[in-house]
Amino acid sequence: MISDFFKYQAQTSTHPLAMEVSHASGSYIYDTSNKRYLDFVAGVSACPLGHNHPKVVSAIKTQLDKYMHVMVYGEYAQQPAVELTKLIAKQLPAPFEKTYLTNSGTEAIEGALKLARRATGRSEFIAAKTAYHGNTMGSMSVMGYEERKQAFRPLIPDVRFIQFNVEEDLNLITCKTACVILETIQGGAGFIEPQDDYLAKVRARCHEVGALLILDEIQPGIGRTGKLFGFENYNCIPDIIVSGKGLGGGMPIGAFTTSSALMDLLQDKPKLGHITTFGGHPVIAASALATLKEITETNLMAEALEKEALFKKHLVHSLISEIRGKGLMLALILPTPDIVNQLILTAQDRGLILFWLLFEPKAVRITPPLTVSNEEIIEGCQVILDILDEIQSS
Repeated sequence: MISDFFKYQAQTSTHPLAMEVSHASGSYIYDTSNKRYLDFVAGVSACPLGHNHPKVVSAIKTQLDKYMHVMVYGEYAQQPAVELTKLIAKQLPAPFEKTYLTNSGTEAIEGALKLARRATGRSEFIAAKTAYHGNTMGSMSVMGYEERKQAFRPLIPDVRFIQFNVEEDLNLITCKTACVILETIQGGAGFIEPQDDYLAKVRARCHEVGALLILDEIQPGIGRTGKLFGFENYNCIPDIIVSGKGLGGGMPIGAFTTSSALMDLLQDKPKLGHITTFGGHPVIAASALATLKEITETNLMAEALEKEALFKKHLVHSLISEIRGKGLMLALILPTPDIVNQLILTAQDRGLILFWLLFEPKAVRITPPLTVSNEEIIEGCQVILDILDEIQSS
């Protein structure tokens, strides 16, 4: 399978990890030799209930027996999508009423950006340096990392960048600004949280000049920070919320949520202002609905904060300078990129899955399923500590 993987399937890097996957269950992935790997990455935060959660699998199978794709998005009333969007609205404060379901987070970002221009009649987007919002052309245009953009220019014009957590830069938000788009917690940059009521100050500035605020919850959302959405931790209610990853419970999904007054603008002038064939797919919506019910009807969100404390209690080592993030969105900061590489690659050899972050080479991602047990956390932490001890003594 590995030779066919490299021969026929497009790669995203020159050195993929290339594990041959056999099956997965709970907090574990198994390779084709039946070696078990404790998963501290959860599909890059996309599997909040772990692998093959029985309620999610049951919901998918039940829907498969009824129907799959029947019509392009938004034309037919289909129970899984209707129930999912209704539940999202019930979990959010006013004025969030309507959700547009898409196939991925980056597609949802595109829809949110389009809606901001349609609503304000303005063209300027303001985003944060070292931001990541996806990899399609619009999402890439508001990605504040030139090294990853330069090969694909020209991108969408009229984008300006501010420094996350720098209050002085808010003066760059003006009456020309359609929207400010920010990650609630900066992901690729190293799991950087907003400080000193930063998001509330951005919210106030947007209100002052008539710009919209879009918060990207694709990574922090769906219970990972102890709240259903990360913004609930930071005294700020945006105009548009973008979600994805964990919402699908392991299936591909994206969504943007806002008021009816804003969302309805996509219906006319022009008609079909944002369209998708497979958005709101009934099988994926069924998976997302089961996932969202499990997260909101159990103690998993509160437990995410308890598990954060457990990680921080056990991951004490002279090579770990900092543990960033909140809940089960954590990043270890190590002295050098080389040590990061050694830890991640050695951990995989020893049956523990860790991963990198996009823009911070000294960071190690720890984003396990919300369902990870305390015993599994302690087990994985010990593997990390043992490897760091070996690196330090070598």
